[in-house]
Amino acid sequence: MKLNLQDFAANGWIRPHTTSQNEIAGLLRLVVRDLNDARIEATSDDRRFATAYNAALQLSKVILAASGYLPAKGQSAHFHAFEVVKSAVTTREVELLCDYFDTCRRKRNHVDCDGSDVVTRSETLEIIEKTSQYFELVIIWLRENHHDLFSNPN
Repeated sequence: MKLNLQDFAANGWIRPHTTSQNEIAGLLRLVVRDLNDARIEATSDDRRFATAYNAALQLSKVILAASGYLPAKGQSAHFHAFEVVKSAVTTREVELLCDYFDTCRRKRNHVDCDGSDVVTRSETLEIIEKTSQYFELVIIWLRENHHDLFSNPN
């Protein structure tokens, strides 16, 4: 049985939240900044990877906020973010991207906590590309489902 957003809230993975156009715009600006920073080739692949991952995580936060929730505070917020998004946006494309980002979460943890030279150049380029695709899908989803919250982030 697939869980819905109310089930995730009951499990303590997310909490109710009322968002605004300003909050969504601010999150989208953060995503644009992080994607731009991830594309700076003079930065290490580890840092570029982690920065692109953060952009994807913020996009998930956009979806949750627009849906009336935020991740619960605590250690598992990253762990649950992508899983919960799959209940809010039920397209196969978003599901595959969320599964991909969840695998990246583990690598990003290694980058941020205890390693260097953890990711390859191709992994870095892949996460930047996938995050860019996710960004486009989130913008389309916002326009179609929450046009009152959408403003152009660029």
